Amino acid sequence: MPPPTIPIDGTSPFALASQKYKPFSPIHLPDRTWPNTTITQAPIWCSVDLRGGNQALVEPMNGARKLSMFNLLVKMGFKEIEVGFPAASATDFNFCRELIEEGHIPDDVSIQVLVPARKHLVDKTFKALSGAKKAIIQLYCPLSTLHRQVVFKKDRDAVKAIATDGAKMVADRLNSLAQTDLQLEYGAEGFAGTEPDYALEVFEAITDIWQPTPDKKVILNLPATVELATPNIYADQIEWLGRQLSRRESLILSLFVHNDRGTAVAAAELGLLAGADRIEGTLFGNGERAGNIDIITLGLNMYTQGVYPQLDLSDMSHFIDVAEYCNQLPVHQRHPYGGALVTAAFAGSHQDAIRKAMDEGMTNSKHWQIPYLPFDPRDIGRNFTDVIRVNSQSGKGGIAYLLETHHQIRLPKKVEIELSNVVQKFADTTGKEISSDEIYNIFSKEYLENDTPFSLSTLNKENAEVAICYEHMEHHFKVSENMSIVTFISEVGTIFGLDVKLTNYGQMTRSITKETSIVAYVELLIPSSSDEEKSIFGIGIDTSAIIALIKATVSALNRI
Repeated sequence: MPPPTIPIDGTSPFALASQKYKPFSPIHLPDRTWPNTTITQAPIWCSVDLRGGNQALVEPMNGARKLSMFNLLVKMGFKEIEVGFPAASATDFNFCRELIEEGHIPDDVSIQVLVPARKHLVDKTFKALSGAKKAIIQLYCPLSTLHRQVVFKKDRDAVKAIATDGAKMVADRLNSLAQTDLQLEYGAEGFAGTEPDYALEVFEAITDIWQPTPDKKVILNLPATVELATPNIYADQIEWLGRQLSRRESLILSLFVHNDRGTAVAAAELGLLAGADRIEGTLFGNGERAGNIDIITLGLNMYTQGVYPQLDLSDMSHFIDVAEYCNQLPVHQRHPYGGALVTAAFAGSHQDAIRKAMDEGMTNSKHWQIPYLPFDPRDIGRNFTDVIRVNSQSGKGGIAYLLETHHQIRLPKKVEIELSNVVQKFADTTGKEISSDEIYNIFSKEYLENDTPFSLSTLNKENAEVAICYEHMEHHFKVSENMSIVTFISEVGTIFGLDVKLTNYGQMTRSITKETSIVAYVELLIPSSSDEEKSIFGIGIDTSAIIALIKATVSALNRI
């Protein structure tokens, strides 16, 4: 019984339920400039894997996993790493102390910690950072309309007072970390859902207290804590704010975008176009709900536009191994850049285009331009081995590519078509991916292993003699490397009463083993039921060129 159809006239329960949502209101910015700009340099990067990423895990990291992640981030080149919320848990506090006391932090790396505007938590945070050479304290206070109404149940002035009181608490304690190169950050949680004029008012009040200068900048974090609108609206919010801030030259605008709408990377890119300076994100986008800015994707997006991201993103398999160990979460096989299948082409038309580009040597061109491959797998520590993979959706190009790449057998176009039909039937039967070894086995059975009705029963290389058997007839042929294959096939036809003639032949060198061999093919024409003659191919492999051609002839005869 077929499933019931769903009405599309707006009367279904799902359609009616959509009325409880309302579109996000854009801000008025008719002279926006960000659509006409380009990202030309990397932002300041701050990894929040050990805080925002960690708090999103079903099983938060233990000390060993935290240290593995920290060491990876340092190796990748991060100079700012958020290591936790030390005032919120003993685990985070102890990890912060371990990093400082055991000397795990390079001199040029700042550790960042998060703290809300509450006195006892601010005190504990300063204690956690004692002895650090470089650090960032991020004070946060939600500003959004929804937070004020639901969480604080306070008006704009009252919430602003919470933020400014917290800023004063931090300012009053700076002397306790006088030996630390300390930078201050204010995080306006829910910025994307905050009235722009109110966000500006609070930021001006915070910076009045902290008094940043061009040499001692303050970071303003502008989070899309929940992604509420399209990325262009977020970019407008950032550009508008950047124009209004009175101390813009003394401020760093930082972006932290959650991925609720699936557009965190796009929002970050547009935010950078709109004037932001810094990105807070995680490896592979791990974070609350749908995740947050994926630094791997964002960084490699820049890289593939010719902008060096100031991070080393060249060892993708290692990044995935560490991230999966630390987060206990798998990286999706279709994840941009990192996924195991992201450079794999199964579709026949894709495979054919990639193979042609490779044949023309385009993988070594000055500028990367390969159809269906927007980046060079070698740049992230991968190779071309698994670029083309075969299943029932694949075509002759992919099959031929695997046979050539893994087994050094390059076939004529007509043979590629013949073989693809055989492989296609096998793939349709199994419904699974076909490996290069399976393709070779299919090829071998079709062209190399068939020994009836003709067989090459004797091969006497010392006497330069072969014997071909057919229906109890055996005939010996003297061979030499300079003999004519045309003459040989004509003689075979005469001796065994066959109406065949050679129309084409060729050979290539194969060095897949220590001993070089020759792969030869012949194309024979035989009469058919129609007026046209039928073409039959045979393949032979041998260390001797002429023997390879003789084997190819026998292969073709057995395929008639």
